Amino acid sequence: MYRSVSALIVLCVFWLLLSGYFTAFLLSAGFGSSLAVLWFAHRMDLIDHESHPIHLGWRLFLYWPWLIKEVIKSAWEVTLIILHPRLPISPTLVRFRPSQKTAVGLVTHANSITLTPGTISMQVGPDEFLVHALTDAGARGLVGGEMDRRVTQFEGE
Repeated sequence: MYRSVSALIVLCVFWLLLSGYFTAFLLSAGFGSSLAVLWFAHRMDLIDHESHPIHLGWRLFLYWPWLIKEVIKSAWEVTLIILHPRLPISPTLVRFRPSQKTAVGLVTHANSITLTPGTISMQVGPDEFLVHALTDAGARGLVGGEMDRRVTQFEGE
């Protein structure tokens, strides 16, 4: 029930953000559309623990700012590497064991790696990640690093 209510709230807020109009007719049409989408999602059995992870809640507001900071920092580092006359890269593949236990945690970790410039998740599994990094230092920072710890904390395990 909580997932349905929170999904309805998210759909309504999303509709309001996209619409930007606040007349009675359009507000009621948006609410009706949100209810219809929620009904379709229930019929398709899409509202579950993974598709709508409300259990993560407030942890999003702790993890996202950190991830945005890391993306900006990494983008700056990659920019400096590209602009360097000798192009000091050392492409590296690294394998490591993630500490996440749930599918949401593993996907969050793999996506966070890929969002960070200079790294890309190539193979993702519950026992091992294979990641390509632009530099050797970037690859070493992934193994047992801060991102793994923060994603595990975000996951709540």
